[in-house]
Amino acid sequence: MSGAENPAWWVYHGHGLPPAGEPPAWPEPPAWRTFDGGPALAPPAADDAEFVRRLGAPSAASAAEAAPDEIMRVNAALHLRRPLLVTGKPGTGKSTLAYKIARELGLGPVLRWPISSRTVSQDGLWEYDAIGRVQAAATQAGPDIGGFLRLGPLGTALLPYDRPRVLLIDELDKSDIDLPNDLLSVFEDGDYEIQPLTRIAATQPEVTVFTHDRGGRAVVREGHVRCRAFPVVIVTSNGEREFPPAFLRRCLRLRMPPPNLDQLVGMVAAHFRDRPVPLRAQDLIREFLGTSERSGGLANDQLLNALHLATSGAYERDPSWELLRDALWERLSTGGSD
Repeated sequence: MSGAENPAWWVYHGHGLPPAGEPPAWPEPPAWRTFDGGPALAPPAADDAEFVRRLGAPSAASAAEAAPDEIMRVNAALHLRRPLLVTGKPGTGKSTLAYKIARELGLGPVLRWPISSRTVSQDGLWEYDAIGRVQAAATQAGPDIGGFLRLGPLGTALLPYDRPRVLLIDELDKSDIDLPNDLLSVFEDGDYEIQPLTRIAATQPEVTVFTHDRGGRAVVREGHVRCRAFPVVIVTSNGEREFPPAFLRRCLRLRMPPPNLDQLVGMVAAHFRDRPVPLRAQDLIREFLGTSERSGGLANDQLLNALHLATSGAYERDPSWELLRDALWERLSTGGSD
């Protein structure tokens, strides 16, 4: 579905190109997903270098349109102000989706929260260096508490921006069993408290703290942060565990299929826009698709790695090229049979 056929309610169209002029108007939220944080903040400027690293150079010629089902589900999540739970095999572009949305809709840098088995909800909201403050007090009188507080990626995303930030919660299935449920109240209420600041709110109602953005600072009033535009939350999972029903009920879900030939050609063109691509690049892409299907799925960056080495001439000249290619395309899973 493309061009004039796109439904009028779509904000996101799946090409991942930056807006030609002003970013599109943001849709009104449902009454039950309206938040009133403030004063409004403008998102920081986009990190173009990060977008190019993740997505390649923007070009209409190389932009591959996403599947209509993917675009529809993304737009539904944007309109409903709900997290989008993106599942699929490793390397199918789950995390990349967050960067495509941020660049296409002009929403500033992506806030990424990588999850491990030791991650707790507090890690995403804020951290307080109490020991550092005590040590500083030994050399200066009354060190400012704000210099020892830093908002995490989730905490930064919930600041009262006038347009939403994009938050990538990456590989939630690696988390402790309690983390998905611990996030429910934050997703529902769109706010949180910073206890060290609420304790001093009567004497110091406004404190400037660090944010998760590079060099970012924000004012927190009375120890409370409440969003204005609920962030675009992309939660990725490799399917290594099930999530509780209460968490799933609050998310929209998207299963990311392996990319097709046209999408891989577009990805390669974007990443090799300023470099010579081997004449047999499409043959290599087709070989990659066949190998991926036989081995149970390969990651997109395994193709990019092979193409990078192929630009050196190895593809045409090196008699051991096939051995090198097979080493680069080893299957991601070690279980099961071929």
